[in-house]
Amino acid sequence: MYPAFAAAVKPTPFAPGVTKGTGTMAPADWMVRWAEGLEPTPPNLTLRDLLGGGGDTGSRTFRFHIPQYLSRRGKDWEARGFKETLVDWPSLNARSKFWGDDQRAAFKNWEEMTSLHSPPKGIADNIQRRELLRRVMMKVLLDNKLDVLIQIHTALPPARIGLAPEPVVNSRQISYPLGPNAGITEILIPAGYVRTAYDPKFELTTDANGRKVYRSVTNTEPTELPAPGLPFSINFLVEPGMERLALKAASAYQAASKRRIPPPMFPALAGEP
Repeated sequence: MYPAFAAAVKPTPFAPGVTKGTGTMAPADWMVRWAEGLEPTPPNLTLRDLLGGGGDTGSRTFRFHIPQYLSRRGKDWEARGFKETLVDWPSLNARSKFWGDDQRAAFKNWEEMTSLHSPPKGIADNIQRRELLRRVMMKVLLDNKLDVLIQIHTALPPARIGLAPEPVVNSRQISYPLGPNAGITEILIPAGYVRTAYDPKFELTTDANGRKVYRSVTNTEPTELPAPGLPFSINFLVEPGMERLALKAASAYQAASKRRIPPPMFPALAGEP
């Protein structure tokens, strides 16, 4: 993913059977020099990678904890004289009533998972990422003497509830959860509406490990939406403890833009037509 880093470090085993690097430095020494500003940041390392766009699929411990819980639950019922057949992922999926294809596909993918090793992301990694993202955001604010950061909440209309989510293509993030991942309060304000959406769909495919998985793929067939359409928002973020500035800026924008349309069953806010 980062050719500049690989070119600087000596051949190093990063995984069983996987050796990367054509340079002369030990990866640990490169990290020290990078932290001290002595090595340039790889040009393609962005916040998108830190937020998960680089292929991070999260912790796999859910695959472990569900069957552990079900097996223990079965033993508890057996001790009371009852036979419980819901004891593992296959029986769970066979007996579940899912609210949508997205949940059905996700749980089937969990059932097919056989390894808990990759990616090794857990609580400690999330805490470290949160601290890094918070420092990055604070540096941007302080270096540029900014009070508020404003960003679009999502780059595409949300997918239909219960169906396939928008796929990640070329590490592109549909939404940028900087605030939640950095532990920063963010305020979402209506910014407008879209009338055309391209709903993704599910496809059954084979992953790099040879197992069958469901994945979402893009769609080129447009769906025209009735007025006013699907809403989208912008985010207002500030440094910790300065939430009053975010509230002030967000409320001023909402009052001036008049982009919010009250839901039919609810009255308009003060100042809205």
